[in-house]
Amino acid sequence: MLRHAEEVTQAIRSEIALHNADSLIHTTRTMCNGRCNDACTVVLYPQGIWYRNLTPSLGRELIRRLLDEKLPLLEQISYTYQHQQLLATGRAAVGEFKSAQFNN
Repeated sequence: MLRHAEEVTQAIRSEIALHNADSLIHTTRTMCNGRCNDACTVVLYPQGIWYRNLTPSLGRELIRRLLDEKLPLLEQISYTYQHQQLLATGRAAVGEFKSAQFNN
């Protein structure tokens, strides 16, 4: 996994446990969200907020802010989901076009 993704995952999970928030927050580790240049990427659902360049300390801070209902890590947000579409904030690396090829 890229850029210490395992350490970010464990930091987030340990912060959740530290605050006894396991019944409030569920984590799912993925191998790839397709944003290598923004790694480590964390996606918050159901809000649909994509965070980029997270480190273990930023992951812990994100959990604390979510639990305290404070402002999210604004500088780390790369995408938000609004009006049924994913909107770029302009902070993320430019994506690459990927053509879909289907075999009949």
